[in-house]
Amino acid sequence: MNSVLIKNGRTIDPAGSPAVPADLFIEDDRIAALGQVPSTADITIDAQGLLITPGLIDIHVHFRQPGREQAETILSGSRAAVCGGFTAVAAMPNTTPCIDTAEMVRFVADHAQQTDLCRLYVVGAVTIGRQGRQLADLPAMAQAGALAFSDDGDYLSDRQLMQQAIDQAAALNLAIIQHCEDPANGRGDLNAGPVADATGLSGSSGQTEAEAFVRDVELLAAADASCRYHLAHVSSADTVRVLSLLESEGLSITTEATPHHLSLTDELCRGLDPLYKVRPPLRSAADVAALKTALADGTIDCLACDHAPHTPADKARDFAAAPAGMIGLETALAVYITELIVPGLLTWPQLIQKLTTNPAAVLGLERPRIAPGCPADLTLIDPRRTWLVRPEAFHSLSRNCPFIGRTLTGKAVATIVAGRIRYLDSLATTGQLPKDVIRY
Repeated sequence: MNSVLIKNGRTIDPAGSPAVPADLFIEDDRIAALGQVPSTADITIDAQGLLITPGLIDIHVHFRQPGREQAETILSGSRAAVCGGFTAVAAMPNTTPCIDTAEMVRFVADHAQQTDLCRLYVVGAVTIGRQGRQLADLPAMAQAGALAFSDDGDYLSDRQLMQQAIDQAAALNLAIIQHCEDPANGRGDLNAGPVADATGLSGSSGQTEAEAFVRDVELLAAADASCRYHLAHVSSADTVRVLSLLESEGLSITTEATPHHLSLTDELCRGLDPLYKVRPPLRSAADVAALKTALADGTIDCLACDHAPHTPADKARDFAAAPAGMIGLETALAVYITELIVPGLLTWPQLIQKLTTNPAAVLGLERPRIAPGCPADLTLIDPRRTWLVRPEAFHSLSRNCPFIGRTLTGKAVATIVAGRIRYLDSLATTGQLPKDVIRY
């Protein structure tokens, strides 16, 4: 039997209670006691000044295996996840080959099990090859373990096919995660506006994102059964306005925002540095403000980093030719704290709810809690630590991070998955740490 004692920390309840001083005792893979705990354990962590939260969940990451392992593998991506405080992630299917069969779902799940770091949940493709022409075998992928479906990176524009996907996902009680950029309405490399005009590159407006989403809302309303629908990486004030109008419609719609869409604007793209190319594109300061308001009032449910690794060579191409995407697993939490907690836009329980309870609901997982008998998936956070983002410290294989060189506030300092310490920063401990613990 393995045991871990966490002393002098403060637990955060995502349901809304303020931080509570508490000691916590773990035996094997479960929380055994909270408050009144044994005085000794195999390993003791002094959590003075730290917050103890349920393990963070990111429902939108890209681990490039199979096919583009030079940018990221399941191992390197999982290492980045636990170092960022995430005990669980959901891996999108745009690999090479695509995760569009039961065999491919099992391939990713088996590799994640061998890696044995964070919990990795597989998202299967909606259509074969993510080509938008023929539905993949959704029931077979669900049987193999897929917890959601997405053609992320591409919009399923065929109305009839999307309706069929909605109906099948509803029957399976699994979510569809949609990327709302319809190429028929323009899919520019930049946000439509002054920056796109100045650079001469094509622009894609926030209104086109909203219109693509409205099409899906119509299909959801017409469906025979309720489908769980999740709108990925909301980026525009126009989409937020549509979401605000839907609150009384009774549809099962959830949403997410990313660290980069919450903190960066298209002004960074004036120099056409491919580091800032992402899809949907960075938008205006007004869009950023709208997203922050929507997070604060609950219109946007989840936070997800859309971790999208690319090699330096790929990102070194000119802006139009370079791939879109940014890495974020190792910086996301600190960006959220810096942009949302420090200015007082969110409370700690609100932030942790958007990183634990709400993402778990999207995937149909057990509600994360800190209570005796619950799984010992935990994140320890130093809310006051300031640190400089340095690429040489990343565990991801890629370096396409827009926050390099920036000083951020707040940091995950320990990540515990199923009762085992998978990542530990420079904390005071007693006992013999496992040799495979990742250190910062």
